[in-house]
Amino acid sequence: MFAAPPVIKTTLVGRVPESFHVHGRQCDRYEGRPIYIEGPALARDGTLYFVDIPGGRIFRMTPDGTISLLVEYDGHPNGLKIHRDGRIFIADYRNGIMFVDPKVGKVEPFLTRLMNEGLHGPNDLTFASNGDIYFTDQGNSDIVRPNGRVVKVGPDGEWTILLENLPSPNGLVLSPDEKFLYVALTRTNNVWKVPLTAPPGIAPNSRVGTTGVFVQMSGGVGPDGMAVDEAGNLAVAHTGMGCVWLFSPLGEPLYRVVSEHGLSVSNMVYGGNDRKTLYITESSSGSILTANMPVSGQGLYAEM
Repeated sequence: MFAAPPVIKTTLVGRVPESFHVHGRQCDRYEGRPIYIEGPALARDGTLYFVDIPGGRIFRMTPDGTISLLVEYDGHPNGLKIHRDGRIFIADYRNGIMFVDPKVGKVEPFLTRLMNEGLHGPNDLTFASNGDIYFTDQGNSDIVRPNGRVVKVGPDGEWTILLENLPSPNGLVLSPDEKFLYVALTRTNNVWKVPLTAPPGIAPNSRVGTTGVFVQMSGGVGPDGMAVDEAGNLAVAHTGMGCVWLFSPLGEPLYRVVSEHGLSVSNMVYGGNDRKTLYITESSSGSILTANMPVSGQGLYAEM
């Protein structure tokens, strides 16, 4: 449909040392993997936080590339974002939505149940400017078991299920004006665009507007984490393809950011002095990559 877009190359800026690799750890989805990193988020001081899913660990990388362990606990942390008060919120596949104060290093629960049942298995989360949290409750959903969900949670803990019956909802991010939510559906290899206000004529009590596919991808495994820049361009990690695609607000592919350190490109966050540096996790090798992007990324919630 489109010609191949220009390629942006990545630079390796950090890799989890072999001393942190763990063998024989039990994890339903990542059995046998000594490391599998995800969920990068940047703090005000330039520290990059990220998770190791099978190891139940949160790591931090200083601007000079030094990686150390923040906390290890009994969980499967997947997505991670930093609240403006400094707390790190975690989408934990096993336990629910958790948080940790990096100064204390203790992981605590924020939301673990909806109604009278546990969560299916949270994957990723994002903040709105008013403090609302949006997260994907992926579980083991796929194209033949479409039971994933997208949930919104207010700062007071009050929750609403926005979308149900989804085939493996994964990464999610708000448009710069927060009128739309983009949701990556890994097992159908596409990204949905969800209006967060239902116009007149939509079914009574509808929580979102008319939702459809924003981009349809192919190959690899499917879309994973996402990020937006100030122009509304959408960066999508294509796990199994070893790249990040940058799409315009109209869905046109603008650039392809290519990893030379593995195909498991899983998530990203904008940072750097000019906010044009994309920090990317390559999960299977435990690598942190950077790419110089054409437009500054959307501001971090932690810096508001």
